[in-house]
Amino acid sequence: MLLEQLSSRSRTQYALCSPLHRRRSASRPQFATPVSACKPEGSPRACAGPEATATASASRRSLFLAGLGLAACTAAGLSAPRPAGASLVRFPADVLNNRYWLVRAGESYSESFGEPLTNPVWKTSERHGLSPLGKEQVLRGLTPDLESLGACSDGCWLWPSITQNAYQTAEVVAYTLGIGRSRIVPEYSFLDARGVGALENERLEFARRVVEEGDLLDAGWKPEKGTDGTPHESVNDVLVRMRQVLSITETQYFGDDVLLIAPDSDCLSVLQAAVLGVDLRQHRRYAFRPGEVRQLQLSSEAFDAKPVSFSCPDPPKCTRRADV
Repeated sequence: MLLEQLSSRSRTQYALCSPLHRRRSASRPQFATPVSACKPEGSPRACAGPEATATASASRRSLFLAGLGLAACTAAGLSAPRPAGASLVRFPADVLNNRYWLVRAGESYSESFGEPLTNPVWKTSERHGLSPLGKEQVLRGLTPDLESLGACSDGCWLWPSITQNAYQTAEVVAYTLGIGRSRIVPEYSFLDARGVGALENERLEFARRVVEEGDLLDAGWKPEKGTDGTPHESVNDVLVRMRQVLSITETQYFGDDVLLIAPDSDCLSVLQAAVLGVDLRQHRRYAFRPGEVRQLQLSSEAFDAKPVSFSCPDPPKCTRRADV
């Protein structure tokens, strides 16, 4: 019985939504009550004739059925799902929705002192602010380079890390190029400097040398874990963050110039290597100097979902070190 009722209801909704039903409903009279049947005054029921009552009842029934048909058609239209358009960017990438400019912030005070300082708790510290040399790198190097490269010629979006030297770099660029502050979009975690773990307590040059040697061994290599909570990240960890920020901007903008401003080089060089499809162990081929800007280069080949296979006669040598 229940199935018969549901089947009958479905046939009714289909009939109400059909063009034939709508044409018939439109041809029916709408409250066509004869004037002679209405009493001008003196009775609480102004229209008392049997013909008027029947006509009004038919008209009300027509309106009721038309309303049911409209509701059924609306519900049917709203229930149809739409395909989602957002997705993670896949590497290598030969097409992107926007033009991207990779910017390394000017030198910070901590870098001038030879301190790694990659723990996120120090991101808003004055020790991460632009040093005098960093300010000069931005004003005399970065800003003219952006203009000569044609970046932000028709406006752009600035996506800096909230690390002080990166955000201050964005403020200087915005002021110099006449870009409103509403175009500065602070990024709170994805563009952080790469965490070096226990190397946080070493000198900056020593920490960089150890990380460079480890990256050549394996993209999954990580510095030793420290005791102060500083992240110890591999190249693959950095790539996860950069894929996230690029996927966000790809679904948020279209046809715009976007400046990704990071406090260190690794975030930018890993992203560039991934977009080109280069072995991530060789990402330092695309390293950035403080205050340097380059347009993100796209791959000549699109992402291929097929499994990758290659021959390796001596497996230990194939995974021991990347060719540089």
